[in-house]
Amino acid sequence: MPQGAKGRPLTEQAEREMKTLEFMIGIYCRKKHKHKDGLCAECKELLEYARLRRSLCPFGDKKTFCSNCKIHCYKKEMHEKMRNVMKFAGPRMIFYDPKQAFGHVAETIRVRRQRKREEKERKKQQKRGSS
Repeated sequence: MPQGAKGRPLTEQAEREMKTLEFMIGIYCRKKHKHKDGLCAECKELLEYARLRRSLCPFGDKKTFCSNCKIHCYKKEMHEKMRNVMKFAGPRMIFYDPKQAFGHVAETIRVRRQRKREEKERKKQQKRGSS
């Protein structure tokens, strides 16, 4: 099983997330930094930072994409870099790997719906408790 930055084994879901992230950073690096072979130093640093943050995530296996997370643990500078990557590479993923792009979108939608359901349930329970 692949390892996170701190040696904690990555789950299948976390590994999929990392592959998607690496794919997106690769698109960004090729187009923005004109780097042909692999990632440039700046993009490698961003990927390793993301891997580290993921391996230290308190939500562990229950976590999905960081953009759907309630806690934002990235440093401001790295958060901004990642936003730029996502903003640029996200829409272009469809041209490089449609299956991966649709999988990413489907997972994002699934998590947002689940979050809404949990929020509704929490509000219902609060109403019951205060009655």
